[in-house]
Amino acid sequence: MSAGKYLTFKLGPEAYGIGILKVQEIIGMLAVTRMPRTPAYVRGVVNLRGKVIPVLDLRLKFGMEGRQDTDRTCIIVVQLQSAGSIVTMGIIVDEVSEVLDVTAEQIEPPPSFGMAVDVSFISGMGKVGQKVVLLLDADRILMRQELEAIGSGENAGAESAVSRL
Repeated sequence: MSAGKYLTFKLGPEAYGIGILKVQEIIGMLAVTRMPRTPAYVRGVVNLRGKVIPVLDLRLKFGMEGRQDTDRTCIIVVQLQSAGSIVTMGIIVDEVSEVLDVTAEQIEPPPSFGMAVDVSFISGMGKVGQKVVLLLDADRILMRQELEAIGSGENAGAESAVSRL
């Protein structure tokens, strides 16, 4: 749990925050090329100024119901640590809210739900005003195996999808 600046965004009615230092940029929705044989939460890849990056639907990753993109839907481009290297990827969120400065006094540890519920990707619960913001550990949103597979392009069909962009 660390104090600092967090980019906040919404998935449905809930507010989430991700450390601003992990955020490379925020972009509107782009055309996404689906990748075969990937989990449902992997929306596909996009061509971001000549670089192909994987894009995840954070709603689906978190087990939420999918929804149609709107004019507020956007991609947050983040840089994650995986096995000593940096992986750039996009996460699709319902809408970006604001940058909040969260102090250590405003952060509580995530609640314990027992062994059945994995909350390791939540670094803390930010109490800001009357709302609670789930502060995400960007490097733990995906498991190490998922990051390595996505980051290395080992997915079947990646070469053909990249060549179509």
